[in-house]
Amino acid sequence: MPIAVTRAVSPTLADCELTHLPRQRIDVARAAAEHLAYEAALRTLGATVVRAPPAPDLPDAVFVEDTAIVLDEIAVIARPGAPSRRPETEAIAGLLQRYRTLARIEAPATLDGGDVLRVGRTLYVGVSSRSNREAVAALTGLLGPWDYRVVAVEVTGCLHLKSAVTEVGDGLLLANPRWVSAGRFAPLEVLPVSDAEPGAANALRIGDAVVFPAHHARTARRLEEAGVRVVPVPCVEIAKAEGGVTCCSLLFETDSLAA
Repeated sequence: MPIAVTRAVSPTLADCELTHLPRQRIDVARAAAEHLAYEAALRTLGATVVRAPPAPDLPDAVFVEDTAIVLDEIAVIARPGAPSRRPETEAIAGLLQRYRTLARIEAPATLDGGDVLRVGRTLYVGVSSRSNREAVAALTGLLGPWDYRVVAVEVTGCLHLKSAVTEVGDGLLLANPRWVSAGRFAPLEVLPVSDAEPGAANALRIGDAVVFPAHHARTARRLEEAGVRVVPVPCVEIAKAEGGVTCCSLLFETDSLAA
């Protein structure tokens, strides 16, 4: 049974870190309603939602994906690239230790979980404004005992690797080729987002379905035409905070625990 770790929207969300988007007014109450709908979609797809303790003083705390990478064998606690976000990790570490042995990314490495895309035994790691090459080396060392392949991928024009590319099916990625080179993922098939929706590459796969922002309707049609089951969720206010559907949960299985 999949576990989905989530965290409540902070009342200070409007003070979130922003890198590539202009600051807009964020309706926090609406963002909280969007998050509830998102959690409901996760439950509909069979996930058990486990909420981490709220962090009202941490604006970006809802984006739990950036705090850790959870694999079958181990959970790696991240070291976010924005110093203001580093206090988010401790509560998540306390929760994850119920399920996995923990390791940590240490300075000088910086790593946001949103820069890590797992496809089978390969971890593609975005080299971005938040994650550096030292993090690629650190992950390579930490995961050596389990024979994961760690591949660095340059990211431009967006916050995280998973802003630019996500897995939406077996051997199928959804990507914005202006933000990341599709050739870096060969021989995987890459479905491009609609040109009108540059931010539509972020999709959350659960089984044979993907949770997907409802406001990216053109790209949703492309996914459906490719045979992908799309579960739309509202994500307008969350997107203003440079967030997406992968950002708001940490997904992992409970039947493949570390020894």
